[in-house]
Amino acid sequence: MGKFTYQKISTLFMIGLFAVLIVKNPLSDAYVEKLRSDAVPVAAMKDNLLMEIEEKSNEYEIDAQDAKIDKVWKKMPGYNGIKVDIDASYDKMKKDGVFDENKLIFKQISPRVHLKDLPPAPIYRGHPDKPMVALTINVAWGNEYLSSILATLKKYNIHATFFIEGRWAKENPDLVKMIHDGGHEIGNHSYSHPDMKNTSSENIKKELSSTNEIIHATIGKSPNLFAPPSGSFREEVVQIAAEMDMQTIMWTVDTIDWKNPTVTTLLQRVLKQIHNGAIILAHPTRATDNSLDKLLSELTNRGYKVSTVSNLLDEKRIVNRKEQEKGN
Repeated sequence: MGKFTYQKISTLFMIGLFAVLIVKNPLSDAYVEKLRSDAVPVAAMKDNLLMEIEEKSNEYEIDAQDAKIDKVWKKMPGYNGIKVDIDASYDKMKKDGVFDENKLIFKQISPRVHLKDLPPAPIYRGHPDKPMVALTINVAWGNEYLSSILATLKKYNIHATFFIEGRWAKENPDLVKMIHDGGHEIGNHSYSHPDMKNTSSENIKKELSSTNEIIHATIGKSPNLFAPPSGSFREEVVQIAAEMDMQTIMWTVDTIDWKNPTVTTLLQRVLKQIHNGAIILAHPTRATDNSLDKLLSELTNRGYKVSTVSNLLDEKRIVNRKEQEKGN
């Protein structure tokens, strides 16, 4: 027992002596000190990086713009702003420890005033800073061109807004379903294509409600957009549409395709007038059918996103190269 205790004591003594030698060894002290000195710049570098991101973030910030009633363009949507997500950007850069503009992460900031906050008024265009245009196709005839037009839209993976006359929808439910199944937006274009400006209040309501009922029965949902036939309306028409939860939609670029222009004429007419936020008016005509492929190609090449009216009116920002959500 005594011998066993002596061995244990000797072992513990040797371990203790070895530990003392290491702790007191100048070489070990230098090594520990080096580790400490190396750690300081790393921490400082990270802190400096965070401060640099915070300091430079203002350079990239763009204020949100509220929806408003414009003197010329009437009701106009707002547009999201952007600001740097500092924490997310820091997480993206901290591995390298240096500021990199290409690794900035942005978040969108919503406006304070939205379309729904504004009184009823017609909408002619989207926000002028949004590099998007909406293609609208008013349908009351032209069945023979619809399949080809839909095929061209599918080729470019583009969705349009089809404003459909109720009477036509009642007679052509399969075509209405075809449009809807293609992912396109369907709006109300009245029931019998009257001059809404000179239609009685009672008949305005009938024109809109009858069309909504037919469309709902066909595709299971009612439109939230209304396009007055021939663009003719009075203030009461807009008010009644609003009471039915529909925005009244006009246009800024007219193809005048019902006059059967040549492809060259139609393209020149549209491209000469095209702008950010434009709403393009077309119909299922031979001219539009023949021109659509080249038109979509040219609009895309010019940097426009072509989409539905609802997407055009959405406040979500389409960011350019400097603003894009880099690093995602």
